[in-house]
Amino acid sequence: MDIIISNQNNAPIYEQIVSQIKAQIMNGSLKEGDALPSMRALAQSLRISVITTKRAYEELERDGFIESYTGRGSFVKKQNTEFIREEQLKKIEAMLSQVCDIAQESGITAEELHSVLDMLYGGM
Repeated sequence: MDIIISNQNNAPIYEQIVSQIKAQIMNGSLKEGDALPSMRALAQSLRISVITTKRAYEELERDGFIESYTGRGSFVKKQNTEFIREEQLKKIEAMLSQVCDIAQESGITAEELHSVLDMLYGGM
């Protein structure tokens, strides 16, 4: 499991961990039943506080991505990927709606907006 923490990212460290683990579950890198590193091991490998990893794991468990068992560890939970994908699409639609409003206010054409999106999406 690869997690990269960036000090240049404005998101708190625990949110960076959560989003990267969620992404790995969604893209299939982490599958149902896969064990996550212990909170201590992850904290040590990332050189961060155990409290930070605990907060990330608690959020992942609250959101239904993992399940934790005392003495056994944390594991990837079975996912309803269609439901999660639909939720992500709703968020994307809301954000793109804001982008479209700004573009229209600024006189940016749909073609110019498509060009920017293609550049950003293709560059990732």
